[in-house]
Amino acid sequence: MKERNDSQRALIVGLGISGMAMAKGLHECGWDVTVVERAPERRRGGYFVGLFAAGKVAAKQLGFDGMRNRAPKVRDNYALGKNGEKRRGLGFGDLPGDPWLVLRSDIENAAYEAIDALDPKVDVRYSTVPTRVEQDGAGVDVWLKDSSDGTESRERYDLLVGADGVHSTVRKLVFGPDEKYIRHLGYMIVASQIPEDLPGLERGQGATFAEAGKSLWVFPFKDRPATVMFSYKADDVAAEFAAASPAARIREVYGPRAAPQVKAAIDQLERADESLFDEAVQVRMDRWHKGRVVLMGDAGWCLTLYSRMGASTALASANLLTAIIGQRRGDVEGALEEWEARSRPFIRHYQKVGARNRAFFTPAGRAGGTARALAMSVFKRPWGRSLLASFVGTGRKGNGLMKSVIPARGRISSSRPRE
Repeated sequence: MKERNDSQRALIVGLGISGMAMAKGLHECGWDVTVVERAPERRRGGYFVGLFAAGKVAAKQLGFDGMRNRAPKVRDNYALGKNGEKRRGLGFGDLPGDPWLVLRSDIENAAYEAIDALDPKVDVRYSTVPTRVEQDGAGVDVWLKDSSDGTESRERYDLLVGADGVHSTVRKLVFGPDEKYIRHLGYMIVASQIPEDLPGLERGQGATFAEAGKSLWVFPFKDRPATVMFSYKADDVAAEFAAASPAARIREVYGPRAAPQVKAAIDQLERADESLFDEAVQVRMDRWHKGRVVLMGDAGWCLTLYSRMGASTALASANLLTAIIGQRRGDVEGALEEWEARSRPFIRHYQKVGARNRAFFTPAGRAGGTARALAMSVFKRPWGRSLLASFVGTGRKGNGLMKSVIPARGRISSSRPRE
């Protein structure tokens, strides 16, 4: 085992994609890393995720091996009519940038395997949450509570990373209440892996169904049944959570005359092992760090599923920050300033894309549906590809911003002592 004399210590809150990416990168810099997770065990499920260039490069540089592209070899996507009729359409795999189509669990499994193999070990603690944070110029004091036995401890770290999701505890403790930062988009999302292929759609075929205020997206894989995403407009979000179940609410919203594939997707939603049922929100902040505390991923800038870039930005941002920390060695606050200056234009761009694309995923009304149909007909034409790229954020501007958050291959100067 390698000595780690005078190593800096980091506490990461959240064992998701951002948290594990930070853990791997900081360990490579020679840091001692502790990760705490609210849940009693590691999450293993997950829905569809698109992985774009910035995310793919970051995953490779971080050593998250074992992921594979589940995208069908042949792009075969349809727009569904009210009676289940199919016509050629556009799907996620048609987007410019050659995104990988994976499950969230594919990324998290690869990340966990990478950090689990590290020597010395990353200290991972479940059923543990921060309850209080105080910091000075030299470090951060964090009070941690183990919810399994009620014990609480005070520990000191050189860096605190909040990677604990859109309703981040770290953000509340250090930056303020959710109301200051969460922006409501007025839509609900239900996403789930389904156990069987939908009727009328073969394995590897994707589909979309869209009416005023509601839509269904079927994201296909080559080696397993699809993931489905329902998206619908909601005037009273609080009332949505009073539904008996996500499937019950979807069945009510889409009505008894929904297309056959929609009805089948709802039936399978009831039989799925797990599903996401939540409001579409964004987190918007003027700064993502304060002193030696930094927010990552959804905790700092939730883009929404409409942006398609959540996993890619999580990986890329963590990869960039840990690279800068490695290069700056002990200058934590300087590293955070440099990282934020480089990352913010990239993140802001895709936040705007996410807010705009909600109308593309789910037209708000009849006029929106007409505009969406016209745009889809344009995007399907060869000369419309560049317009599609600009619309979804992967055009010239988006690609330029992606390059700005990819560090050089020799990215880290490790502070870990040699044997």
